[in-house]
Amino acid sequence: MKEDIRRLPDSELALMQIIWRQEPPVTRADIEAALDDTHPLAPTTILTFLTRLCDKGFLALERRGKVNYYTPLISEKSYLAQASRGVLDQLFGGSVAALATSLVDAGVSREELEELRRMLEEGRL
Repeated sequence: MKEDIRRLPDSELALMQIIWRQEPPVTRADIEAALDDTHPLAPTTILTFLTRLCDKGFLALERRGKVNYYTPLISEKSYLAQASRGVLDQLFGGSVAALATSLVDAGVSREELEELRRMLEEGRL
């Protein structure tokens, strides 16, 4: 059965990418530390995003004492697959050939296209 996954705004997706790359469960402090170097956010802003992600079904919340622990309910692979399909359908009318042409026009190298071909032939995609 195909899972219907909502597309996330960039700010929420940035948090999910941090969460997906860490060993679950994670805390707000874990996320805050990961964001500090790239684009620090106020703790209250992070909590707002985490609440939204829980409400949308992306995260499960477990409260232990005064600390909230968050565990992803949707894998990065599932999210990326659905988002990619959405882009393919919306921007390219579902045409993989149109997507490939666009990639070439955007400057994807011949070597990268060759790598893609090899992955398809080897069944890695």
